[in-house]
Amino acid sequence: MTRPLDGITVVSLEHAIAAPFCTRQLADLGARVIKVERPGAGDFARAYDQRVRGEASHFVWVNRSKESLTLDLKQPGAVAVLKDILASADVLVQNLAPGAAARMGLGYEALKVSHPQLIVCDISGYGEDGPYRDKKAYDLLIQSEAGFLSVTGTPDEPSKAGNSVADIAAGMYAYSSILAALLQRGKTGQGSHIDVSMLESLGEWMGYPMYYAFEGAAPPPRTGASHASIYPYGPFAVGDGGTVMLGLQNEREWKAFCDTVLQNPALATDPRFDANAKRNAHREALQALILETFAPLTTAQVLERLEQAQIANARMNTMADLWAHPQLQARNRWRTVGSPAGDIPALLPPGRHSSFDYRMDAVPQVGEHTDAILRTLGRSDADIAQLRATGAV
Repeated sequence: MTRPLDGITVVSLEHAIAAPFCTRQLADLGARVIKVERPGAGDFARAYDQRVRGEASHFVWVNRSKESLTLDLKQPGAVAVLKDILASADVLVQNLAPGAAARMGLGYEALKVSHPQLIVCDISGYGEDGPYRDKKAYDLLIQSEAGFLSVTGTPDEPSKAGNSVADIAAGMYAYSSILAALLQRGKTGQGSHIDVSMLESLGEWMGYPMYYAFEGAAPPPRTGASHASIYPYGPFAVGDGGTVMLGLQNEREWKAFCDTVLQNPALATDPRFDANAKRNAHREALQALILETFAPLTTAQVLERLEQAQIANARMNTMADLWAHPQLQARNRWRTVGSPAGDIPALLPPGRHSSFDYRMDAVPQVGEHTDAILRTLGRSDADIAQLRATGAV
């Protein structure tokens, strides 16, 4: 069975999360992804932790189905190898320090002369120009710059997202931009340059709070896990120690919530609560009534009432719960992939296709494919030995 990106070769000068997340998704669709790593240590994300049988949790997540090639790009011999690979590549992705790729002659302007069909995707914190161009950018810093922290957390303290949301946003836009560039190249025959900024990527995801605060209006308040402007919408404690998430969207649901869940039909027309804006303004009083109703009940009983009333709800799951989630198991979303630590489970990418299966190959060891790649470039054993002797690979 063919895949959409079979025959496409991607070379990536990548580390950490944003670029590797982008290129792993290209690999999922069948692309050959050659990951360039530093000789010895490799991508520094390999050392973030040892949670997966000695391997790093971030690394195994975003690096399956890739080939690892070690090159010390400070050495001319290594740069020559990379340029040989680029001669037949379709895409170059990089998230090195700002300007680093260009200084090595690997910027789009330098490459397009000899590689007019090459698509070059640069991922950075703030983009290739502007006053913040050279500013260091880590995920948490971008969450702060993009205003994410100002609307996330409790009234007393801002909180970051529990995952690398800015890196993920940039990786997603780099991925979709590369797919668009491949389609465009199919029409024009020409490659292109893509400049993806973490700030702009997360800024796009901040559209609702930005417009909520339009023309100097007050921004959404930090409300923990509750919705900032809809109530009741968020977590509620239950008598057995559990927590139930629920959300109401309209007045029909509010009436059903009062009738079936709270079993207090008169509350639906209480003048404090008979519209969402009023419920939001009196959320403390309404919260007390909800918690009073839930106190003698179990989590299962509350969920049963919510289902009966057709009110959206969820359990507040842990990571262990997610690993064992019955819906993921029922839909057969788990596969096994190889890794330097042996076989590990891996979640299939979102989106189930009738015409192809995702590629789900191993997470590579540092430099695992170096010799094989060099031989495909025509390097002899003596050439490879010389490259190794000088530390170029």
